Amino acid sequence: MGTRATLLIIFLLFNVVTFCVYWWDKEAARDGHRRVSEARLLQLAFFGGSLGAFAAQRLLRHKTRKEPFRTRLMAILILHAALVLAALIFGANLQRLLLAG
Repeated sequence: MGTRATLLIIFLLFNVVTFCVYWWDKEAARDGHRRVSEARLLQLAFFGGSLGAFAAQRLLRHKTRKEPFRTRLMAILILHAALVLAALIFGANLQRLLLAG
C-alpha cells in the first residue's frame, strides 16, 4: 500500500472517530451524563476530523444552533477545503519546494 492510500485511510478513520465522539456527546447530552467539551470537539475537527464533525452536526442535529461553536466549525471546514484545493493545485510544485529545502 502506498503512502497516499495510507494517509487516506488514516484520514477516513480519524473522521469516523470524530463522528463517534460527536455521537457520544449527543447521547451524553440526552442522558444527562458527563459531556465532551466544545474545545475538544473543535480540536478533533481542526486536527483533521472536520468532515466527520460536520457530518455529525448535520446527521445527528448536534450543536446546530450553538454559537460561536457553529461558526468556528464552519471556519475549520472552509480552512480544510482551502488547504485541499491548494494541495491539488500546487501539490507537485510545493512538494518539490519542500524537499529542496
